[in-house]
Amino acid sequence: MTERTCDLVVIGAGPGGYVAAARGARYGLDTVLVEKDDRLGGTCGLRGCIPTKALIQSARTWELCRKGARTFGVTVGEAAFAWDKVLKRKDLVVRKVSLGVAALVERSGVEVVRGHGRLDGPGRVVVAREGEDPLTITAAKVILATGSTTSRIPGIEPDGARVLTSDHLLSISAVPDSLIILGAGAVGVEFADVMNAFGCRVTLVEMLERIIPLEDADCSAELAHALGRKGVKIHAGHRASDVSVGADGVSARLTDVASGEEVTVTAEKLLVAAGRRPVTDDLGLDTVDAVVDRRGFVQVDGLMETAVPGLFAIGDIVATPQLAHLASAEAEVAAARAAGRAAAPLDLDRVPGCTYTSPEVASVGLSEAEARARGHEIAVGRYEFAALGKASILNEPHGFVKVVKDTETGSVLGVHMVGPHVTDLIAEACVALGAGLDAERWARVIHPHPTLSEAVAEALHAANGEALHG
Repeated sequence: MTERTCDLVVIGAGPGGYVAAARGARYGLDTVLVEKDDRLGGTCGLRGCIPTKALIQSARTWELCRKGARTFGVTVGEAAFAWDKVLKRKDLVVRKVSLGVAALVERSGVEVVRGHGRLDGPGRVVVAREGEDPLTITAAKVILATGSTTSRIPGIEPDGARVLTSDHLLSISAVPDSLIILGAGAVGVEFADVMNAFGCRVTLVEMLERIIPLEDADCSAELAHALGRKGVKIHAGHRASDVSVGADGVSARLTDVASGEEVTVTAEKLLVAAGRRPVTDDLGLDTVDAVVDRRGFVQVDGLMETAVPGLFAIGDIVATPQLAHLASAEAEVAAARAAGRAAAPLDLDRVPGCTYTSPEVASVGLSEAEARARGHEIAVGRYEFAALGKASILNEPHGFVKVVKDTETGSVLGVHMVGPHVTDLIAEACVALGAGLDAERWARVIHPHPTLSEAVAEALHAANGEALHG
């Protein structure tokens, strides 16, 4: 048994873990980062955010060549896509991002240990290493950042052939002729849009009453209309059961949650996109006094510390939104506390969410329904991209910006967007809400013309009762 002593050990090298390790090292802590994968980046970098967005960009380019170029007066010859090259580009993007993470960690002075890390009591981590003796690391502070894995639906077991997870679909050898997707959160709708763009007939199933159910209802409706225009068949408010796999494909029985009516859908393959669960099963949590809820999430306080002093948990293994950027923000808090520095709890009402469909969806703050449920008297301002010059220039007229304002205080409670490049545009709203700009002051900010950002200003004017162009 080999031993190592350090100030901080981090288990998991995703967007939470590598940020925590790098920041801890830059705070002067002797830091060890434990990762079982041969590459750094975690699910987001290797099997999630980055590869899916690479596929999405290829899909957008293909759609432009196939249908959109003529609108701009450009004639494209015999356009075609090569799926193997699409996958190759995706892999190159993933490799580049992973190498960037590795370089950052190295520059920060972090020691990386390859293997499966497991707690062995407070302040002790045992790393099982392939071909080497186990390494026992003793540290004053430990940060757990082991991420999540795909959830399973009882009775529906992925086999990698007909029934797939997102991991399978990211490396599928050919675009299927047809695909059933169970789950219409961000992962489900993004894959629906990508596969549809490459010619796959998609059936999208969601048990709740609308797709992207965590977003504002208007955003859900707008995206549903957009996907429907493209030919995606949507069954919201339906529960899937009796999945049957045969030589020619897969079928599923869908039951309307409200009426009980049933319909059977068939396809070449089926994707399970029903959320993610924390990876805490083999983490050694039974060797410490950390509290784990029935779903497997580690309970932490506002500064990401567990019930065990010096033991922190961040990212997808805690019961906060499973978003890479939130994991990184939690990492900053945990690393600061591990180094004995001041830190403040994160405001979970101001965590942005992004969905990279076409049109894109983005939001920050309270939805209209959430604001009303909390007792706010509100005004809603909405501006359609169809009325905006830059959207016409881009030939992307669908969508809107929606502002939810508290009429008593003038504060902006939430901003919700559907449309071109809104996953970038939402950053303005994040800054404004974080800085405490009220709707009046924010509306007076001069927005450049012609830009998509003008839609934000117009929605603010509308919320203030001073709509001009809308």
